[in-house]
Amino acid sequence: MHVPDGFINAPVSVAAGVAAVGAVAVSLRGARRELDERTAPLAGLVAAFIFAVQMLNFPVAAGTSGHLLGGALAAMLVGPYTGVLCVSVVLLMQGILFADGGLTALGVNITVMGVVTVVVAYAIFRGLLAVLPRTRATVTAAAFTGALVSVPASAAAFTLLYAVGGTTEVPVGKVLTAMVGVHVLIGLGEAAITAATVGAVLAVRPDLVHGARGLAAPLKLRVDGELVDAPAAPAPAAAGPARSTRKLWATGLVTALVLAGFVSFYASASPDGLEKVAADKGVDAKVKEDEEKPEGEREYEHATADSPLADYGVKNVDNERLSGGLAGVIGVGSTVAVGTGIFWVARNRRAAAAAEQPSAGAERAAV
Repeated sequence: MHVPDGFINAPVSVAAGVAAVGAVAVSLRGARRELDERTAPLAGLVAAFIFAVQMLNFPVAAGTSGHLLGGALAAMLVGPYTGVLCVSVVLLMQGILFADGGLTALGVNITVMGVVTVVVAYAIFRGLLAVLPRTRATVTAAAFTGALVSVPASAAAFTLLYAVGGTTEVPVGKVLTAMVGVHVLIGLGEAAITAATVGAVLAVRPDLVHGARGLAAPLKLRVDGELVDAPAAPAPAAAGPARSTRKLWATGLVTALVLAGFVSFYASASPDGLEKVAADKGVDAKVKEDEEKPEGEREYEHATADSPLADYGVKNVDNERLSGGLAGVIGVGSTVAVGTGIFWVARNRRAAAAAEQPSAGAERAAV
C-alpha cells in the first residue's frame, strides 16, 4: 500500500510529513528503552525481513494482490517504538533505492503504514493479553488479531488523508468501502505471516519476543487446599552471560535473502490493494494525466525513477530472474546495514545516558 506522489496534495503531504517526523523522533527516544546489546542487531534484521517479505505479493482477489505492511510484526518482535523505526527504514530504502512509494508522500506512507499499523496492532495485542491466559498460544493469537485489524485500519487512515487532501474528486464513501474491503482480505495474509513468524521465534527464543516479555504466569502451589504463589526463584547470578543471538540472526538473514533473492520471482504480478482501488475508482486520475505529459514536464515523476534499482530490478541486467534477485539481495543488505546502524546509535545513546546518571549522583553526593 505504498502511496505514490500525486494521490495526496502538497499541504496534506507536508502535514503528514511533519507528523511522521514527530513520530520518528518520539520513537527514537522510546526505542532507547527497548534496545540493548542483543536486540539492536535483531531490530535491523526485522527491518530487512519486512523488506524481503514485502516483495512477496500474494493474490487476495481476482486481479488484486497484497503484501505485508510489517508494523504489527515489528511491534510484537522488537517493541512499538522500535517497530515504527523499522517500518520507516524500510519505506525510506524503498523510496530512495527502488522508486517504490513517492518521496513527497514518504510522510504519508510512514504515518499510514508505520505509525497506524504499530499503534493499532500493539494496542489490540496488549489488550487481549490483559484478559487472556498468558501462554504462547495466546501470544500468537493476539499477534494474529492485532495484525489482522491493523491493515484495514491503515486503509481507513489513508482514506481519511484522501478525504482531506485527495487530488481527485472521488466520493470518499466509495474509496473507504473499497479500501477497507480489499484490505480486510490482505489483513488475513498479514495476520498469518505475523503469527507464523512470532510463533517461530517464540518456539526457539521466547526471550527475544518483546511482546512476550513478563508474560510467564507465577508458579502456583497448593497449600492446605488453596493455591498460593510459589517462592520466587533465586536470581541466576552464576548462570553465565546472556545467550548469543548470532545463530538466530544468521538464520533470519539467510531467510530474508532467500525470500528477496529467489522466492520473490514467484510473487503475484497483480496490482496491490491501493493500486487496484485507485485504478477502479479514479483516485489515480491526476497521476495518469501527468504520465501523458512530455518527459521533463511531469509533476509527479518519481525523483529516483532513474535509480539503477528502480522497480526492483538491476539496470542493464537483461535476465529478469537474475535482475530481480540481485535487487532483492541488495535491498536486504542495505536495509539491514542502515537499520542496524540506526538502532546501535539509539542503543549507545541509552547506554551513555545511563552512564551519566551515576556520575551526576556521585557529584551531588560529594557536594
